Amino acid sequence: MRFFPILCLLLASQLIVGCESFTLRGPWSEEPGAVMPEQPPEGTVPPAGAAAQCPEPQEVVCAEPEVKVVERVIERTYEKVVEVPVAKDKLVLGEVEIVALEPGGVTLKALIDTGAPTSSLSVKELKPFERDGKDWVRFLVSTPGDDEPVTVELPIKRQVRVERPGFGSQRRPIVNMSLTVGDVTHMVEVNLTERSGMDHPLLVGRNFLKDAAVVDVSRREVQGEPRLPVAK
Repeated sequence: MRFFPILCLLLASQLIVGCESFTLRGPWSEEPGAVMPEQPPEGTVPPAGAAAQCPEPQEVVCAEPEVKVVERVIERTYEKVVEVPVAKDKLVLGEVEIVALEPGGVTLKALIDTGAPTSSLSVKELKPFERDGKDWVRFLVSTPGDDEPVTVELPIKRQVRVERPGFGSQRRPIVNMSLTVGDVTHMVEVNLTERSGMDHPLLVGRNFLKDAAVVDVSRREVQGEPRLPVAK
Protein backbone atom coordinates (compact mmCIF):
# COMPACT_ATOMS: atom_id res chain seq x y z
CA MET A 1 0.00 0.00 0.00
CA ARG A 2 2.93 2.26 0.45
CA PHE A 3 3.63 2.12 -3.27
CA PHE A 4 0.13 3.45 -4.14
CA PRO A 5 0.91 7.18 -3.72
CA ILE A 6 4.08 6.82 -5.75
CA LEU A 7 2.14 5.06 -8.52
CA CYS A 8 -0.49 7.82 -8.65
CA LEU A 9 2.22 10.44 -8.91
CA LEU A 10 3.83 8.66 -11.87
CA LEU A 11 0.48 8.27 -13.68
CA ALA A 12 -0.30 11.97 -13.21
CA SER A 13 3.09 13.02 -14.60
CA GLN A 14 2.62 10.81 -17.66
CA LEU A 15 -0.80 12.29 -18.38
CA ILE A 16 0.59 15.85 -18.22
CA VAL A 17 3.44 15.03 -20.61
CA GLY A 18 1.09 13.28 -23.08
CA CYS A 19 -1.45 16.15 -23.38
CA GLU A 20 1.33 18.63 -24.04
CA SER A 21 2.78 16.49 -26.86
CA PHE A 22 -0.61 16.26 -28.64
CA THR A 23 -1.36 20.03 -28.58
CA LEU A 24 -1.96 21.35 -32.21
CA ARG A 25 -0.31 24.52 -33.24
CA GLY A 26 -1.88 26.77 -35.91
CA PRO A 27 -0.27 28.44 -38.90
CA TRP A 28 0.05 31.57 -36.86
CA SER A 29 2.49 29.97 -34.55
CA GLU A 30 5.93 31.43 -34.87
CA GLU A 31 7.63 28.62 -32.97
CA PRO A 32 10.02 26.53 -35.02
CA GLY A 33 9.01 22.98 -35.66
CA ALA A 34 5.27 23.70 -35.53
CA VAL A 35 3.25 20.93 -37.10
CA MET A 36 0.61 22.01 -39.73
CA PRO A 37 -2.49 19.91 -40.00
CA GLU A 38 -2.79 17.97 -43.21
CA GLN A 39 -5.36 19.23 -45.74
CA PRO A 40 -7.88 16.68 -47.01
CA PRO A 41 -7.61 15.84 -50.70
CA GLU A 42 -9.75 17.78 -53.16
CA GLY A 43 -13.29 16.51 -53.57
CA THR A 44 -13.50 14.84 -50.11
CA VAL A 45 -16.11 15.89 -47.62
CA PRO A 46 -14.64 16.82 -44.26
CA PRO A 47 -16.00 14.86 -41.35
CA ALA A 48 -18.63 16.38 -39.15
CA GLY A 49 -17.21 18.64 -36.52
CA ALA A 50 -14.07 19.41 -38.49
CA ALA A 51 -13.23 23.10 -38.96
CA ALA A 52 -14.52 24.45 -42.30
CA GLN A 53 -11.78 25.67 -44.63
CA CYS A 54 -12.44 29.02 -46.48
CA PRO A 55 -11.81 28.98 -50.28
CA GLU A 56 -9.09 31.11 -51.74
CA PRO A 57 -10.47 34.57 -52.81
CA GLN A 58 -10.74 35.06 -56.59
CA GLU A 59 -10.69 38.38 -58.42
CA VAL A 60 -13.95 39.02 -60.24
CA VAL A 61 -14.03 41.67 -63.01
CA CYS A 62 -17.52 42.98 -63.80
CA ALA A 63 -18.23 44.07 -67.34
CA GLU A 64 -19.07 47.76 -67.77
CA PRO A 65 -22.77 48.32 -68.43
CA GLU A 66 -23.70 49.41 -71.95
CA VAL A 67 -24.88 53.00 -72.00
CA LYS A 68 -27.07 54.23 -74.83
CA VAL A 69 -27.34 57.96 -75.40
CA VAL A 70 -30.67 58.96 -76.90
CA GLU A 71 -30.95 62.50 -78.22
CA ARG A 72 -34.46 63.85 -78.39
CA VAL A 73 -35.17 67.22 -79.94
CA ILE A 74 -38.53 68.79 -79.23
CA GLU A 75 -39.53 71.78 -81.29
CA ARG A 76 -42.37 73.98 -80.17
CA THR A 77 -43.85 76.77 -82.22
CA TYR A 78 -45.57 79.49 -80.28
CA GLU A 79 -48.19 81.47 -82.14
CA LYS A 80 -49.51 84.61 -80.62
CA VAL A 81 -53.00 85.57 -81.66
CA VAL A 82 -54.07 89.14 -81.08
CA GLU A 83 -57.77 89.76 -81.20
CA VAL A 84 -58.87 93.30 -81.98
CA PRO A 85 -62.41 94.08 -80.89
CA VAL A 86 -64.46 95.60 -83.70
CA ALA A 87 -67.93 96.99 -83.23
CA LYS A 88 -70.56 95.31 -85.36
CA ASP A 89 -71.92 98.62 -86.62
CA LYS A 90 -68.56 99.81 -88.03
CA LEU A 91 -67.61 99.73 -91.68
CA VAL A 92 -64.69 97.52 -92.74
CA LEU A 93 -62.53 99.18 -95.40
CA GLY A 94 -59.58 97.98 -97.42
CA GLU A 95 -56.47 99.94 -98.34
CA VAL A 96 -58.22 101.27 -101.46
CA GLU A 97 -61.96 101.89 -101.78
CA ILE A 98 -64.30 103.37 -104.41
CA VAL A 99 -65.71 106.69 -103.16
CA ALA A 100 -68.48 108.89 -104.57
CA LEU A 101 -68.08 112.69 -104.15
CA GLU A 102 -70.86 115.26 -103.96
CA PRO A 103 -71.29 117.84 -105.33
CA GLY A 104 -69.95 116.85 -108.70
CA GLY A 105 -71.31 113.29 -108.93
CA VAL A 106 -67.85 111.80 -109.55
CA THR A 107 -66.58 108.39 -108.45
CA LEU A 108 -62.90 107.89 -107.65
CA LYS A 109 -60.66 105.19 -106.26
CA ALA A 110 -59.45 106.62 -102.98
CA LEU A 111 -56.55 105.69 -100.73
CA ILE A 112 -57.64 105.12 -97.13
CA ASP A 113 -55.02 107.10 -95.20
CA THR A 114 -55.22 106.60 -91.44
CA GLY A 115 -52.25 108.94 -90.97
CA ALA A 116 -54.01 112.00 -92.42
CA PRO A 117 -56.20 114.03 -90.03
CA THR A 118 -58.41 115.34 -92.86
CA SER A 119 -59.33 114.08 -96.30
CA SER A 120 -57.57 115.57 -99.31
CA LEU A 121 -58.52 115.97 -102.99
CA SER A 122 -56.17 116.73 -105.90
CA VAL A 123 -57.86 119.10 -108.39
CA LYS A 124 -57.02 121.21 -111.42
CA GLU A 125 -57.37 124.96 -112.05
CA LEU A 126 -57.96 125.86 -108.44
CA LYS A 127 -59.27 129.47 -108.43
CA PRO A 128 -60.64 131.34 -105.40
CA PHE A 129 -63.29 134.03 -106.01
CA GLU A 130 -65.83 136.08 -104.06
CA ARG A 131 -69.61 135.59 -104.07
CA ASP A 132 -72.03 137.58 -101.95
CA GLY A 133 -69.17 138.87 -99.87
CA LYS A 134 -67.89 135.37 -99.07
CA ASP A 135 -64.85 133.44 -100.27
CA TRP A 136 -65.55 130.68 -102.75
CA VAL A 137 -63.37 128.38 -104.84
CA ARG A 138 -63.78 126.88 -108.28
CA PHE A 139 -61.90 123.74 -109.39
CA LEU A 140 -61.97 120.84 -111.83
CA VAL A 141 -62.21 117.17 -110.84
CA SER A 142 -61.07 114.60 -113.39
CA THR A 143 -62.31 111.03 -113.29
CA PRO A 144 -60.33 108.19 -114.90
CA GLY A 145 -61.61 107.41 -118.38
CA ASP A 146 -63.57 110.67 -118.77
CA ASP A 147 -62.28 113.27 -121.19
CA GLU A 148 -64.28 116.15 -119.74
CA PRO A 149 -63.49 117.12 -116.12
CA VAL A 150 -66.29 118.18 -113.81
CA THR A 151 -66.44 121.81 -112.59
CA VAL A 152 -67.27 122.27 -108.92
CA GLU A 153 -67.89 125.52 -106.99
CA LEU A 154 -67.99 125.55 -103.20
CA PRO A 155 -67.68 128.13 -100.40
CA ILE A 156 -64.36 128.11 -98.57
CA LYS A 157 -64.86 127.14 -94.94
CA ARG A 158 -61.33 128.08 -93.84
CA GLN A 159 -57.70 128.01 -94.91
CA VAL A 160 -55.06 125.60 -93.61
CA ARG A 161 -51.28 125.57 -93.94
CA VAL A 162 -49.85 122.12 -94.71
CA GLU A 163 -46.20 121.27 -94.10
CA ARG A 164 -44.75 118.72 -96.54
CA PRO A 165 -41.18 117.45 -96.05
CA GLY A 166 -39.05 118.53 -98.99
CA PHE A 167 -41.76 120.76 -100.48
CA GLY A 168 -42.12 123.51 -97.90
CA SER A 169 -45.44 124.75 -96.56
CA GLN A 170 -48.56 125.16 -98.69
CA ARG A 171 -51.76 127.08 -98.02
CA ARG A 172 -54.86 125.10 -98.93
CA PRO A 173 -58.57 125.95 -98.89
CA ILE A 174 -60.92 123.62 -97.02
CA VAL A 175 -64.45 122.89 -98.23
CA ASN A 176 -67.24 120.60 -97.10
CA MET A 177 -67.95 117.62 -99.36
CA SER A 178 -70.06 114.49 -99.07
CA LEU A 179 -68.16 111.18 -99.31
CA THR A 180 -69.95 107.86 -99.78
CA VAL A 181 -68.25 104.50 -99.23
CA GLY A 182 -70.49 101.46 -99.52
CA ASP A 183 -73.70 102.39 -97.69
CA VAL A 184 -72.09 105.03 -95.46
CA THR A 185 -72.22 108.74 -96.33
CA HIS A 186 -70.51 111.48 -94.31
CA MET A 187 -70.14 115.22 -94.84
CA VAL A 188 -66.50 115.98 -94.02
CA GLU A 189 -63.89 118.67 -94.49
CA VAL A 190 -61.68 118.21 -97.57
CA ASN A 191 -58.55 120.23 -98.28
CA LEU A 192 -57.93 121.02 -101.96
CA THR A 193 -54.52 120.88 -103.63
CA GLU A 194 -53.17 121.02 -107.16
CA ARG A 195 -50.99 117.95 -107.49
CA SER A 196 -50.51 115.91 -110.64
CA GLY A 197 -49.28 112.38 -111.13
CA MET A 198 -51.15 110.99 -108.12
CA ASP A 199 -52.21 107.34 -108.30
CA HIS A 200 -55.16 108.18 -106.06
CA PRO A 201 -56.38 111.79 -106.28
CA LEU A 202 -58.54 111.34 -103.18
CA LEU A 203 -57.17 110.51 -99.73
CA VAL A 204 -59.77 109.59 -97.11
CA GLY A 205 -58.50 110.73 -93.72
CA ARG A 206 -59.39 110.13 -90.12
CA ASN A 207 -62.20 112.70 -90.12
CA PHE A 208 -64.23 110.21 -92.19
CA LEU A 209 -62.99 107.05 -90.46
CA LYS A 210 -63.36 108.18 -86.85
CA ASP A 211 -66.05 106.21 -85.01
CA ALA A 212 -67.34 104.90 -88.35
CA ALA A 213 -64.88 102.43 -89.91
CA VAL A 214 -61.91 100.15 -89.39
CA VAL A 215 -59.22 99.49 -92.00
CA ASP A 216 -57.78 96.16 -93.14
CA VAL A 217 -54.73 97.15 -95.21
CA SER A 218 -54.39 93.62 -96.63
CA ARG A 219 -57.63 94.02 -98.62
CA ARG A 220 -58.86 96.29 -101.42
CA GLU A 221 -62.29 97.52 -102.48
CA VAL A 222 -64.09 95.64 -99.72
CA GLN A 223 -67.28 97.73 -100.06
CA GLY A 224 -67.45 97.68 -103.85
CA GLU A 225 -69.40 100.38 -105.68
CA PRO A 226 -70.76 103.17 -103.45
CA ARG A 227 -74.53 103.22 -102.91
CA LEU A 228 -75.74 106.81 -102.67
CA PRO A 229 -78.54 107.60 -100.26
CA VAL A 230 -81.97 107.98 -101.85
CA ALA A 231 -83.17 111.61 -101.82
CA LYS A 232 -86.48 112.05 -100.02
